[in-house]
Amino acid sequence: MKRAVGADMDPATRLRSAPGTQRVPLRELDLFIYRNFLGEAECALLRDLIDERRRPSTIADDQGDARFRTSETCDLDGDHPLVAAVVAKLSDLTGIPASHGEPIQGQRYAPGQEFKPHTDTFNPGGADYFEHCADSGQRTWTAMLYLNQPDDGGATRFKTIGKTVQPETGKLLVWNNLSANGTPNPATLHQGMKVRKGTKYILTQWYRERPVG
Repeated sequence: MKRAVGADMDPATRLRSAPGTQRVPLRELDLFIYRNFLGEAECALLRDLIDERRRPSTIADDQGDARFRTSETCDLDGDHPLVAAVVAKLSDLTGIPASHGEPIQGQRYAPGQEFKPHTDTFNPGGADYFEHCADSGQRTWTAMLYLNQPDDGGATRFKTIGKTVQPETGKLLVWNNLSANGTPNPATLHQGMKVRKGTKYILTQWYRERPVG
């Protein structure tokens, strides 16, 4: 169902106008929380899809630490009806065309697994920037959806600003990776903290400056 927000709004303004979306009161970055973005049944099906095709997660720059990111990743099938519906729903919420989204992914964290502090943008001037941004540009917004709540641990911590978000089934986080001048915003530094008990599942959609692929 379409939301009653203007299609010509920038994502931050659109998200502030969207019913049910909460803006975290921060000066350093635009960060939004939307609870119950998906229901339990939809989240359970997405968890099953992740389990079917998961592989070790990769990273453009592990900063010399082989344990920097220890989760597993699933490249979800964009033609699957539920996956396609989630992509469309995220685009509708943010106002960002689905064509600007990278292929949507799921991640799985078993006990002890984590993703150490990082930003989602590529370092301008670095080799990874020229490799990954030549065609579609920098990553702009991130939408991250918790598909369950592990028994213990697995929070997302924005280290620079001291904000920690606890996983809840169906809770969506959306944030702007860039500063007002279009450069990567260091305040987006965040980490997937270690899961201590249970398993954590998330879904991640990254958006780019230009259409992808």
